[in-house]
Amino acid sequence: MTEHGDIQAPGLKLGEAPPRIPVTIEGAIGAAIMGVLALITFGNVLVRYFTNVSFAFTEEYSVALMVVMAFVGAAAAFGNDRHIRMTFFTERLPVKLARLVEQFVLAACLFIFGCISWYGAWYTWDEYRFEVLSPGLGVPSWYYTVWMPLLSAVICLRILGRMWRVLRAERAMSATRVGR
Repeated sequence: MTEHGDIQAPGLKLGEAPPRIPVTIEGAIGAAIMGVLALITFGNVLVRYFTNVSFAFTEEYSVALMVVMAFVGAAAAFGNDRHIRMTFFTERLPVKLARLVEQFVLAACLFIFGCISWYGAWYTWDEYRFEVLSPGLGVPSWYYTVWMPLLSAVICLRILGRMWRVLRAERAMSATRVGR
């Protein structure tokens, strides 16, 4: 993620500072997950090729790791201001109005991921409380679902950080106008 740091993402240029907590953390986690997925899949292919038997755990772990990777990627996208959005109209707005629209979009995203975190925590608690087991391996299902509320909370923190940086950039711009 850092080798292309000089390339500007398409979208809004609101003048905010980079995140204080580097997004390379999410990049490293994502790369580690990709490596584990590659090893699991390659091992399964080799075993299936030479023995005509498949590892049962690979599919269950692979799906869980892909879900974790999607949440980690979303956190990195919000941290780097590279989340999916439609910018055709907002790029043509005045900067002050574009910041207002960006704050609204971020507030909506915060609400959605806050709900995912809240209801995901309740869902994980129910799976723990009722001792639900995964269908493939028979391990407790909450081992997999606990990552949904935790990583949604991380995404919420990244969104809050972005909201704060946009707000600070607006205040800094207002202060320079007043200082003239």
